[in-house]
Amino acid sequence: MTQQTDILCIGSVLWDVIGRSASHMRQGSDVPGRITRLPGGVAMNIAMTLVRFGMTPALLTTIGRDAEGDELISTCARMGMETAHIYRSEDLPTDRYMAVEGANGLIAAIADAHSLEAAGAKILRPMEDGALGSREAPYDGLVALDGNLTLSLLEEIAKNPAFARADLRVAPASPGKAERLLPFLQNARATLYVNLEEAGLLCQTEFPDSATAAQGLLGRGALRVLVTDGGKSATEADASGAITQTPPAVLVTRVTGAGDTFMAAHIAAEATGAGRAAALNRALLAAATYVSGETPL
Repeated sequence: MTQQTDILCIGSVLWDVIGRSASHMRQGSDVPGRITRLPGGVAMNIAMTLVRFGMTPALLTTIGRDAEGDELISTCARMGMETAHIYRSEDLPTDRYMAVEGANGLIAAIADAHSLEAAGAKILRPMEDGALGSREAPYDGLVALDGNLTLSLLEEIAKNPAFARADLRVAPASPGKAERLLPFLQNARATLYVNLEEAGLLCQTEFPDSATAAQGLLGRGALRVLVTDGGKSATEADASGAITQTPPAVLVTRVTGAGDTFMAAHIAAEATGAGRAAALNRALLAAATYVSGETPL
C-alpha cells in the first residue's frame, strides 16, 4: 500500500452507461438524448467523493483483463486512486450498469455485476496475504465497505480476523439490500450509515425519527450508527451517547448520491481530527450542498 493511501474502498467498481433525454418517456419510447459512460458502482462513487474531500482511496474490487477493464483501471488511477490491489480476472468481464433516464425520472436500469459476485472473497486477498494485512497482523486503517456485496461475503468480513482492527464504515447499496448489514449488528463491528427506512428494515419496525432509530440499532447490537432522515434530522450514536442535528434547508434538485456524499464527508472530517458534533455538521452541510445541485468540497 502506498504511503499516501489512507482508506480502502471495497465493493463495486464498474462502468455506468447512462442514456438521458429531456423528454418524458414510457415503455417503447424512442427519443433523442445523450448517452454517456463514466465510472460508477457504490465503492467507486464513495471513492470519487473521498477524493474530492482530499483523501486518497485504494480500491479492492474485481475488474476484468479486457479493454474496458484496462480503461477503467487507467481512469481510476488518473483520478488519484490506488489500483494495485484490484483483483484482475482473466475470465470475468468488467462489470457494467446501464440506465435510461427521462424528464420523468429513471425509466429502466440493468446492473450487470456478475463478476463481482463471482469473484467473491478473492477481492479480499490483499487483506490476508500481507499486501495490506493478515489474520495475524490485521489492517488497522479506515475501510469504506459497499453493502452491495453478497450476504455471504459481508458475513465473512464481519467475522474475519483480518478486519478485527479496521475502522469499518458500511453503507447499504439500497433499502432493498439493507438487511445484508445484519452480520455487523450480530458481531458488533463497524460504523453503519443508514437512512430511516433502512434502519427500520434492519430492526423490523418503523421509527418516527433518526434519534429513535439510532437507539434501536444500538439495541440490536450495532457498535456505532449514523442515521439520516432526509431534511429532518440526522443522528450519530454509540454506547457513549448520541448527537442529533438538523440539516440546513435547501432546494432539493437531486437525491441519488446524497448518502455517498454524506458518508464520505463524515469520514473525511473525522480523518482530519474533527470531533463528533463537528464531523456530523460537516457531513450534513456537504450533503445539503450536493442535493441543492452544487459540488461539495
